[in-house]
Amino acid sequence: MAATLEMVFRNEAGKTSTISLADPKDGLTQAQVQAVMQDIITRNIFHTSNGNLVEFADARVRTSETVSLS
Repeated sequence: MAATLEMVFRNEAGKTSTISLADPKDGLTQAQVQAVMQDIITRNIFHTSNGNLVEFADARVRTSETVSLS
C-alpha cells in the first residue's frame, strides 16, 4: 500500500497549500510533523502565489492501494 504524507499550510491569503511527500517514515507523530512544518514556516522556505506560508492547517498520511483487474 502506497503512503503519502500531506502537510497542509495556510498562506497569507488564508488559502491552503499542501506539500506531499511519498513514503513517509512509519510511526510519525503529529508533534514531529508540526515541528517540521513550523520550521518550514519560520525559515520561509516555500512561497506561493497567494503569499508566504503562515500557519499549520493539517497533517495527514494518505494511503492508497492499487488492485489490478487483469
